[in-house]
Amino acid sequence: MRLAALAALALVACTTYREDLNRGQRLYDENQYEHALAIWRLLEDDMDSLSPKDQARYAYLRGMTDYRLGFRPYARHWLGIAQSLDKDYPGGLNQEWRDRMDKSLADLNVDVYGGSERFDKNSAAFVEKAPDAAATPSAEPEAAPPAASSATTPSSPPSP
Repeated sequence: MRLAALAALALVACTTYREDLNRGQRLYDENQYEHALAIWRLLEDDMDSLSPKDQARYAYLRGMTDYRLGFRPYARHWLGIAQSLDKDYPGGLNQEWRDRMDKSLADLNVDVYGGSERFDKNSAAFVEKAPDAAATPSAEPEAAPPAASSATTPSSPPSP
């Protein structure tokens, strides 16, 4: 009897979390990102109560909400989790979401790793760095700076 009651309670709890996920997704779809983020933050501690596919959906929606609000480090974190979960448990994200996630992660990774154009010699932005003077010894010794002459140095005011 107690086991059946606990199972029913667990089913109700999972349903509640799924309802929160659906409510947050509805707010996200309606471009109410601040309200959706409030739901995501409340649901975060109970994310493990969701099925793996719903966890991928949660992580995707949380990451895209953060991305749209400009919280780029958090967006990268959650989209990375969504990508990993979707790889391990396919079917949580549709193809459109996967494509959007890949493009967003590519944009966010530029913040961390920088653009690859600095390594592409065919790119117009590529500039080859000239070797440092200290790294290559020169055959000619450097000339000493000119000595200061009293004619060009301003004189100090007379003492009283």
